[in-house]
Amino acid sequence: MTTLHCIADVTSAYPRIDSNEIKKKWAEIRPSFKHKIIVLDDDPTGVQTVHNVSVYTDWSEETIEKGFLEDNDIFFILTNSRAYSARETETIHHDIALRAEKISEKQNRPYLIISRGDSTLRGHYPLETEVMRDTIESAGKTSFDGEILMPFFKEGGRLTVDNIHYVLQDDILMPAGETEFSKDRTFGYKSSHLGEWIEEKTNGHFKKDSVTSISLESIRRLDIQKIVDQLMQVSQFGKVVVNALEEEDIMIFSIALIQAIQKGKHFMFRTAATFTKVIGNISSRPILTRSELIEKDIDTGGLIVVGSHVQKTTEQLNALQSLSSIHFIEFDCHLALHKNAFQQEIHRVQAEAEEMVSKGVTTAIYTKRERLDLGDGMKEEELKLSVEISEAVTSIVRNFTVRPNYVIAKGGITSSDVGTKGLQVKRATVLGQIAPGIPVWKTGEESTFPHIPYVIFPGNVGAVTTLKEVVMLLEK
Repeated sequence: MTTLHCIADVTSAYPRIDSNEIKKKWAEIRPSFKHKIIVLDDDPTGVQTVHNVSVYTDWSEETIEKGFLEDNDIFFILTNSRAYSARETETIHHDIALRAEKISEKQNRPYLIISRGDSTLRGHYPLETEVMRDTIESAGKTSFDGEILMPFFKEGGRLTVDNIHYVLQDDILMPAGETEFSKDRTFGYKSSHLGEWIEEKTNGHFKKDSVTSISLESIRRLDIQKIVDQLMQVSQFGKVVVNALEEEDIMIFSIALIQAIQKGKHFMFRTAATFTKVIGNISSRPILTRSELIEKDIDTGGLIVVGSHVQKTTEQLNALQSLSSIHFIEFDCHLALHKNAFQQEIHRVQAEAEEMVSKGVTTAIYTKRERLDLGDGMKEEELKLSVEISEAVTSIVRNFTVRPNYVIAKGGITSSDVGTKGLQVKRATVLGQIAPGIPVWKTGEESTFPHIPYVIFPGNVGAVTTLKEVVMLLEK
């Protein structure tokens, strides 16, 4: 077990520096950075730090060119790769890299491509970035010097100190490798030290001792030249780990990064949401208000879909159930084992939800909290059933005959499926955040329900009462 730390003790050990000085340095260098920034999201939660940017749900050549032609420096593509097999993920990232390289040459504009995949260190790593590296290098114009890993995301309580990645739980820093997330049945891991995690995930191809560490000491001393020198020494796709406790730490690193790129270095990125905000030069904005989200009240209620099974989601659902104004429907997903009964359950849930929402009663549909466990050796069968369950849930949203006042989906993969398959969004605008780390899309014209607020609520973000507070805000 790794020693636990109180967050107050850690932050006091690294005094913050004057943010105005950092912003001044940033304002001096950022205008000279002309790259288009493409962020590939392995679930829809990667936009949890940005606003007024586009997120696309397909990666055709036409779509990628639309992103390049936007005025914004940055756009997002929702790949939802965390829900796909390794083979499907490989195909997706090969196609995106090939098309991005082609459009970059056509538009004569350089670009950065970011694999935004910090679902608490879970996801297809190192597959995604390795595939894109190989695809782009095969075109013969770019050779990548290194890969930068930056899982810091303060709104989600995910901090990196002395190369150890932590999850903040009740003011205590819990090493990520000792949390429930590291026990993920598909993307589990043992290591909290990011050098060891890289060695673990690359099956020893990249050793812990070969990793370049950008320390908090260098960052807080504003020793930008030292960081630039470190980056200039990286070669052969070497790994770089960035320590951070605050967004300003990411900004200081990014100043050095831009200088290194302008000196000719090329990097691939595997990061959380904070880096995308910083490098995309997205300003901070206040939390969204109800009047910004609900432009015109209608007589129907909202629709809430809860699919995630992490402990925090279940606790948040329990807190939400204290609201007597919300109608709750348990969807017995275990009936997926019995096809006829499962179809009847889908029809029952949809009919009951439509009736209540049409009466103006906000309704929460939640999957049975007990996991469907078929036992050892049945992982593939469980995956197939989970896909069937997801398709059932999204079909309820897609076939919903009543326009809800808003939609909330709880869980990364759940929110992706509800957004793309249920609401059938092709392009959405990120309005901002309704609570820290909880983004809101405005659905596009082509959507099942155009121009409604769609709240994407990650499974492992927020306090126990956050889901309840979000619903109360929208219900006012």
